[in-house]
Amino acid sequence: MSVVDGSYEYPMKIEEHASMNLAGGILGQGYQCGQVWGAALAAGAQAYRLFGASPRAEAAAVTAAQRLAESFQARYKSINCSDVTQLDWKHGQGKQILRFFLRGGPIRCFGMTADYSRLAISQLDSLFSSEQEEAPEPPVSCTAELARKVGASGLHTVMAAGLAGGIGLSGGACGALGAAIWLRELVRSRAGAGTFDLNSPENNELIEHYLESTDYEFECARVTGKKFGDVAEHAAYLGSGGCARVIEALATAITPGSIIS
Repeated sequence: MSVVDGSYEYPMKIEEHASMNLAGGILGQGYQCGQVWGAALAAGAQAYRLFGASPRAEAAAVTAAQRLAESFQARYKSINCSDVTQLDWKHGQGKQILRFFLRGGPIRCFGMTADYSRLAISQLDSLFSSEQEEAPEPPVSCTAELARKVGASGLHTVMAAGLAGGIGLSGGACGALGAAIWLRELVRSRAGAGTFDLNSPENNELIEHYLESTDYEFECARVTGKKFGDVAEHAAYLGSGGCARVIEALATAITPGSIIS
């Protein structure tokens, strides 16, 4: 996220620090690569700068995240951390982790960061300079709805918007869960918390709240029973009450009003 934000000359240190919990595919769970989460958040920040806190900005953030997820998938054959690194960070054994380092895993990840950042910046420049499609009637994004529910600022609401549908409607691990983890970490980051713990009791509790509301499914496509084709289709699903149970469960776990706007 820092590389993309830096290219637009808008460094966001607190927001970047808060996104660290998405590393390893959401708290090391192996789902979508942290680079995709970070790029989607950065895309949302740029959408906010261009279109303000509006349905148009949220729709642009979702479309941008969709492009970013697709390009990552095309470049690395999967958007999931566990597939790219061939390592289960959450449950990896000593020999498995050692093998990852001996194979040059960290160097490859750093190389991917530089490579994907250039690709992401190019795609975002092209997307945001082109004519934007009309936004559907609100609600546009499940993750933006969650952010509003807990009192997030307009900026952070639009930043979270692109995580909808498992990041850009990809159907992967729930974007609302990722947004909740990021939003709550914003509070800690602003309070000066300098460290993060992937296995903290607070994170585990948040995940448990989420899983109880989804019959213990992590991935959006399984929770909703479908993969959304575009922003309008996702918006229609939300308008009919879809994701309401998940949003409520996560908002309650965060504690509404705890997010400092």
